[in-house]
Amino acid sequence: MAKTDFLELGDGTRLPVLYEDRAALAVDKPAGWLLVPAHWQQTRRNLQAALESAIAGGAHWARVRQLRFLRYVHRLDAETSGVLLLARSPGALHALSRLFAEQAVEKRYLAVVAGTPVEQVWTCRLPLVPPSGPGGRARVETRAGRPAETDFAVLATLRHPQWGPLALVEARPRTGRTHQIRVHLAAAGLPVLGDALYGGPPCAAGLGLRAVGLAYRDPFTKREVRVTAPGKEFARRFGFAAYADTSASGTDARADR
Repeated sequence: MAKTDFLELGDGTRLPVLYEDRAALAVDKPAGWLLVPAHWQQTRRNLQAALESAIAGGAHWARVRQLRFLRYVHRLDAETSGVLLLARSPGALHALSRLFAEQAVEKRYLAVVAGTPVEQVWTCRLPLVPPSGPGGRARVETRAGRPAETDFAVLATLRHPQWGPLALVEARPRTGRTHQIRVHLAAAGLPVLGDALYGGPPCAAGLGLRAVGLAYRDPFTKREVRVTAPGKEFARRFGFAAYADTSASGTDARADR
């Protein structure tokens, strides 16, 4: 049987497959799904639980891949969409998680922010303290915070009739702290659109943050893997219709599809 190019959850939600090989499978995560352990039942939007339920129920996409195990390797905030890497075995989970822990994974995001950046390119190195609980805020703390670093570059600016000055910004976090991009942008006076937690203006179009790229060296084959998710539709939603979607060509590695 041919492999599907998506994973389908029990409620009909489809996650496009962006990349897969023997160790990993990358999908385009939709906004609104939490990445928490499967046993955490305080929400119906637990993506890990939904994936495990589909596999246990004999979903076609799992059967054709002979999948018995699938676990998220890293986290995206619930309302952040885009590239999510999943491990296909406990061994792969350990090896891929180690890459993230060692900061050996390049990550690229698009952010729509309220305001006009003073600089076209800048780096934020403000240390961060993580939220104290679910739904909490991370904060900048010079003495007690953990090191955090994000590179930013302005891709486009405009004046929106509803939200005023906006900028489309590329963010490349070098560390992986909770809410890192959102806090670093808010600290620069450029809150992410739709991010009420950190002062962003309300936005019916959702949170203006999307993961559009991951790159790493496969821990088993030593081959470079680059995974991308489309960004043009995301940018258009916030008024950046002229944004050139350099990720549209997808990934340079699609083994075992």
